[in-house]
Amino acid sequence: MKKETKIIAGVLAGAALGAAVALILASDKNEEMKDKVSNWFCDLIDASKDRIADVTDQVKDTISKVRA
Repeated sequence: MKKETKIIAGVLAGAALGAAVALILASDKNEEMKDKVSNWFCDLIDASKDRIADVTDQVKDTISKVRA
């Protein structure tokens, strides 16, 4: 398969996948799916904030040790 053909196939596959996800998330019948995805993103953001806070504390501790 040529490089151009692979690129076109990838773009079409991505568009099809994106359309399928959009239909699932936009459907009124799938409120539960929307809630699950929303909760997953909220959990991901919360976990990221906690991890960033931990790293920030470690950096501050290291800086204070270096300055002392």
